[in-house]
Amino acid sequence: MPRTAIVAGVAMTPFATPRRSRDYRSLARDAVGDALADAGLDYDRIEQAYAGYVYGDSTSGQAALYASGLTGIPIVNVNNNCATGSTALFLARQAVTGGAAECVLALGFEQMRQGALASVYDDRPDPLDPFLDTVETRLGPSDSPMALRLFGGAGLDYQRRYGAEDRTFALIAEKARRHAAANPFAVFRDPLSVEEILASPPMYGPLTRLQCCPPTCGAAAAVICSEEFATTRGIAADIAIAGQAMTTDRPDSFDGDDLAITVGAGMSRAAARKVYSEAGIGPDDIDLVELHDCFTANELLSYESLGLTEEGTAERFIRDGDNSYGGKVVTNPSGGLLSKGHPLGATGLAQCFELVTQLRGAAGERQVDGARLALQHNIGLGGACVVTLYENRAGRA
Repeated sequence: MPRTAIVAGVAMTPFATPRRSRDYRSLARDAVGDALADAGLDYDRIEQAYAGYVYGDSTSGQAALYASGLTGIPIVNVNNNCATGSTALFLARQAVTGGAAECVLALGFEQMRQGALASVYDDRPDPLDPFLDTVETRLGPSDSPMALRLFGGAGLDYQRRYGAEDRTFALIAEKARRHAAANPFAVFRDPLSVEEILASPPMYGPLTRLQCCPPTCGAAAAVICSEEFATTRGIAADIAIAGQAMTTDRPDSFDGDDLAITVGAGMSRAAARKVYSEAGIGPDDIDLVELHDCFTANELLSYESLGLTEEGTAERFIRDGDNSYGGKVVTNPSGGLLSKGHPLGATGLAQCFELVTQLRGAAGERQVDGARLALQHNIGLGGACVVTLYENRAGRA
């Protein structure tokens, strides 16, 4: 029978724009050191490490971790686009639940350049070409940057299908800034009005510039161990991973019938259902969620794919405030990618940090009262989706 994976320690660095960032080795060193200190462990207790990043040379994971120690452990470099950090977490949990290791480190970091995401190589097929071709077939050609065409196109497709107004998308960005105001790790903490968001330069479909996450640098880490390891070393075993699933694309991602599926809604729906089944719960049981809001359009789409609201009802969900404090489920209390920032390799583990902090009751002004079950959703086009459920088991019968 699989063992229970405990989140023993978490940490993240404050995220920063590329102009203000340190190099990735320094960021990783701080995140790892703080996560180990949070767990009350030395680096030599780590038996395996999974190091996630997207933009970097091979074995950057070793370069990032060698500052923490040269212990000879296996270090696996992970690259799964924007789902990289959660993929590292997925592998770390597998190592623990499967009995391959007692204590494992998941690290994510990114040192990004300024500007929109773009392919690095122009002498070979781009993995995202089939996705872009699907969007172009449905909506026509565009000179907009790759990610804007994909997520903005999916937002536009949703509007045509369900009639959602531009203002509804802007409300998501307004909520993100409002939540980020209480997060010292976020890049953008100043409030924005819906009118300011809508008045920013139009980008694609319903998206304006202030509805797009910025390129960001940063690092985050988590120490995952078995329950037995935690118990014998006096580590708090309250926060457990109660369910987790990773999915990839199916044929409907490319049939063009629904662009939400092309940009990850299908993967998200399948992963969420697996997690709910594994944990024996439903989406109505979730207290808070950190979901992949790289653009406001994807947050709206993810409400439905994660089962937080029924298909075609996301606009009402947003307008009723069911995505914030006092509503149905607090979404992205950290400010999400839109305000906190999106250093690709670090994002999934920064989500882990936020949710574990919340479940410990240590989130300060952004604390979600009574939080016991927290859902994490992280997608990477190309594609991969990881959904993880965390549970605070303290006081559970």
